Amino acid sequence: MTLSFFDQFMSPVFMGIPLAAIAIALPWILFPTPSLRWTSNRFLSLQNWFINRFTQQLLLPINLGGHKWAALLTSLMIFLITLNMLGLLPYTFTPTTQLSINLGLATPLWLATVIIGMRNQPTHALGHLLPEGTPGPLIPVLIIIETISLFIRPLALGVRLTANLTAGHLLIQLIATASFVLMSLMPAVALTITVVLFLLTLLEIAVAMIQAYVFVLLLTLYLQENV
Repeated sequence: MTLSFFDQFMSPVFMGIPLAAIAIALPWILFPTPSLRWTSNRFLSLQNWFINRFTQQLLLPINLGGHKWAALLTSLMIFLITLNMLGLLPYTFTPTTQLSINLGLATPLWLATVIIGMRNQPTHALGHLLPEGTPGPLIPVLIIIETISLFIRPLALGVRLTANLTAGHLLIQLIATASFVLMSLMPAVALTITVVLFLLTLLEIAVAMIQAYVFVLLLTLYLQENV
């Protein structure tokens, strides 16, 4: 048993070398690379179908200028889903529970959308800071509020992903610990808790996929405002 429930979120170290980089690079090894053959295996066909459907749904409301981001957003989606799903396996490390990694993903992408908006259409991009029809006395206050909300966006992206995954992992560990302790004292209660743990694991699988989709979807909405 670990000394603290938060020990599971510490980056593993082997011989003084942090293994977080290996955990981040692992997802790319698990996916097969496309081949030049007319017929492919079933897993590769399923992977291509998923990528095509996701890209089509994601880029449907975006202008043609934002379609250049298709490869980046789709790769980010697959990357986050794989990291989140691998983190649900026993004795594994989930890099997306680290706020520093999530902010490292969110901040450059958010900043890229802002720079694109300022470069291509600065008037429209600055117009988001002041809603149309605002009374004169409220203009300075609203500009400050909208500016703060603009700079909070990458923090909200990173904190949302970190908080949801961290809360789910903590809840799974708490319920698993309760089931293990009560197994010899109250077997019926321990069995009920085990069933709840199984249902919670299914919920966490859904949360792992949904949070990756929400992360990319919000980036898409930020991009839509600036293209």
